Amino acid sequence: MLVPLSLVLLAVAIGAFVWAVRKGQFDDLDTPALDVLHDDPPAPVHRAGDDDAA
Repeated sequence: MLVPLSLVLLAVAIGAFVWAVRKGQFDDLDTPALDVLHDDPPAPVHRAGDDDAA
């Protein structure tokens, strides 16, 4: 019983891998790792005494 179950799980894993390759999940492996190194632009600072409404 374990051999057929393992074959079914293997087929599901291979199917998931093929689906991911066809959807382009592995097209660009370098950019997401390098995005961490880029700084975000600084957020605007709002001081308590600066009221734009007045």
